[in-house]
Amino acid sequence: MAYLFESFAGWKEYAEAKKMALHEVVLEYEHEQKGRSREEIYTGLSRAWDVMKDAVRTGLEEDMTSRSGMINNGAKKVYRYPKAVLSVEFQRLIARALAAKEVNSCMGRVVAAPTAGASGIMPGVLFTLQELHAIDDQQILDAMLLAAGIALIMEQKASIAGAVGGCQAETGTAAAMGSGAIVFCLGGDTDQVFNAVAITVQCMLGLVCDPVAGLVEVPCVVRNASAAAIANSSAQIALASVSSVIPVDEVIEAMGEIGASMETRYKETALGGLAATKTGQAIAKKVLIRDIEMLPDQDAV
Repeated sequence: MAYLFESFAGWKEYAEAKKMALHEVVLEYEHEQKGRSREEIYTGLSRAWDVMKDAVRTGLEEDMTSRSGMINNGAKKVYRYPKAVLSVEFQRLIARALAAKEVNSCMGRVVAAPTAGASGIMPGVLFTLQELHAIDDQQILDAMLLAAGIALIMEQKASIAGAVGGCQAETGTAAAMGSGAIVFCLGGDTDQVFNAVAITVQCMLGLVCDPVAGLVEVPCVVRNASAAAIANSSAQIALASVSSVIPVDEVIEAMGEIGASMETRYKETALGGLAATKTGQAIAKKVLIRDIEMLPDQDAV
């Protein structure tokens, strides 16, 4: 029977006992639990990878203005800005994460990895990783399988939904997936992969979900960029075998406890945080009025 992804410790133990790579355990799970063949699984992953890359390109090449006006081609501005804060590569990472998430905010096609609200993180991370290190597509697909295993455990031990656990659950999980994928692609061992997950989540504990006007735009888009940066910094730390000190399973349990104790207004309700600011409320009112004005005239029906 395939491993059911109850814990990171169990995943490691199962993989070692079966002499399987981490991503192969996920492949086995997908085959046994979903009834999909290896070919079908990789075909699906390849399709998802194409959509991720297309989202990055779309966000950087086409008009990305959301109906609310809060999103207005920010990714292109970052990508084209002439001065890099750290390096051109870092600038591109940030811009790509923004780009893919802007596509979501503008009702384009994205991959929910693990959610639409965090859909810019994995594309930004993997696109840039492949470019920098000449990672072949097969390894990227294997890394996506690994990332799926990370998300499965985080969903069980905590949550991947902003409405349940705050933004730490959405962007935190996506960043952990990206960080683990980076370490995997760069030759890290199991402990380093899991350490990357732990360090990433430690950096994002307590992050609230406070979407302005209830739209997945502000601060969601910029949080995708910052989460992509955290994924890379955590991977760098983990690859050097710097310990997270707190084991990954305990870190995820802490994430779940924080999410459970978080007040409702900080969990995708648009009742607290940035959504409750004076400007946030003004934007919400403007969006509501615009939506009402767009409703069909009932007398004309």
